[in-house]
Amino acid sequence: MFEIFASLQAAWALVNGADPALARIVALSLELSLAAALLGAAIGLPLGALVAVGRFPGRRAVIVALNALLGLPSVVVGLLVYLMLSRAGPLGSWGLLFTPTAIVMAQSLLVAPIVAALARQTCEDAWRDYEEQLTSLGVSRARAVPTLLWDARYSLLTTVLAGFGRAASEVGAVMIVGGNIDGVTRVMTTAIALETSKGDLPLALALGFVLILVVLVVNAAAYGLREWSVRRHG
Repeated sequence: MFEIFASLQAAWALVNGADPALARIVALSLELSLAAALLGAAIGLPLGALVAVGRFPGRRAVIVALNALLGLPSVVVGLLVYLMLSRAGPLGSWGLLFTPTAIVMAQSLLVAPIVAALARQTCEDAWRDYEEQLTSLGVSRARAVPTLLWDARYSLLTTVLAGFGRAASEVGAVMIVGGNIDGVTRVMTTAIALETSKGDLPLALALGFVLILVVLVVNAAAYGLREWSVRRHG
C-alpha cells in the first residue's frame, strides 16, 4: 500500500513539475489526435449529411453499417493499416509504417465512422425542419448538405470532439502501426502500457492523470456546446 501512495506522489510531482518526457508524450498525443479528429471529420461530416438527405437503394443498409462501425475493433483497423503500409502492401513504398502519419491514418479510420453516424442523425433532424423550405427554393438534396452542416455546426462540433476523445484514448491500433518508438510515435496510451509493463508506475500514473483530464475536458466542452446550442435555438 505504501508503494502505491509513493507512486501516486511521484506521479503528481511529474505532472506538477511539467516533466519534459511527460510533456513531450502529451504534446505528441494531442497533436496526432487533433489531426485524426479533423481528418475523420472531413470524411465523416459530409458522408453523414449525404446519407441523411439521400434517398437511394440500400440506404438502410448503409445506416446499419455506419452504426455497426461504431464498435469496430481498433486492433482490426490497426492490422488493416499495417498491411496497407507494410513493405508487401500497396502503400509500402511510401515508408509510412511506424511513423506519426501511420498513427493518424489508423485513428482517422476509427474516428470517421463515429462522426459519420452521429452527423447523420443530427443532419437528418435538421433536414426535417428545412426540407420543405429548401425544396421550395429549388435546392437539391446534394446542394442542401453544406446548408445543413453549417446550420448544425455547433451540434456537429460536439461530434468532432467525441471523435477527438476516441482518438486520444486509442491504444491497440496505435501500438500496431506506430511501434511505440520513444520520441517519435510514443503517445499517452502506448506509453502507459509500456511503463506499466516495465514497472515504472509514476510515469504511467502521471500519463493516466493527464489522459483522464483530457477526456474530462473534451466531454465537458461537448456538453457545454450542446447545452449552449439548445438554448440558442430554443
